[in-house]
Amino acid sequence: MKPRGPWQGMINIIRFNWPFYLLASVTLLVALAGLLVPGSTLLKLACSVAIAGAGYFLFVSLGVSHLIYDRSDLYRWRWLDRVLHDAKRNRIVFCHTGLDEASEAIKQRLGPVEWTTLDHFDAEQMTEASIQRARRLIPPTAGTLSARFDQWPVESRSADVIFGMLAIHEFRSEEERTRWFEEALRCLPPDGRIILVEHLRDTANFLAFGPGFLHFHSPASWQRCWKNAGLHAADQFRITPWIRIFVIVPS
Repeated sequence: MKPRGPWQGMINIIRFNWPFYLLASVTLLVALAGLLVPGSTLLKLACSVAIAGAGYFLFVSLGVSHLIYDRSDLYRWRWLDRVLHDAKRNRIVFCHTGLDEASEAIKQRLGPVEWTTLDHFDAEQMTEASIQRARRLIPPTAGTLSARFDQWPVESRSADVIFGMLAIHEFRSEEERTRWFEEALRCLPPDGRIILVEHLRDTANFLAFGPGFLHFHSPASWQRCWKNAGLHAADQFRITPWIRIFVIVPS
């Protein structure tokens, strides 16, 4: 497996969402040109607002994306020591929703384990163009199993650790996320754990991504989902202000 490039995370964000960045770039250029030609004060004000909005979207969101996905510990994996330090790790299940940039790296870091990768992607449900684009550009790894989010081809109490990394938010309703947690609980022994890695619908993500933060879910919503499934958070911590990791265990 190739090591991640120093700009890979930010470049992937652009590749998956290029229409938005193209539109912002065109808006920025047109607005800059508008400031250079004679016009009314109102036109100048509109151009200034457009420059501020497009520039903020381009430079702040991409800058934050670079910090998260290329410069932070997220893909350097030192946080695995904290979430797994006292865990059995013989049998691992890794769940994603169409984009898998992590399973091979984690598998490599953990060494010989019994590993299962599940792809919960549903083309009828996950219709956003960015998800479809990401799936085409980065297809599932060899051996990945397709599985409904609430029906996994995994025996009960057979998984020591279940990963859901930057993926489970794609289930838009609390009912769906609760059912995912219920199925994860079925697959865990009493001393097993779920490692959930997510952006949250909070102030930091709003300042970084603007209205895009609505694609994420609030801490209270996540808590309701795993609590209703019979689980609780044994630990949680941040990697950067924009990513939180939860260690979730049977209640």
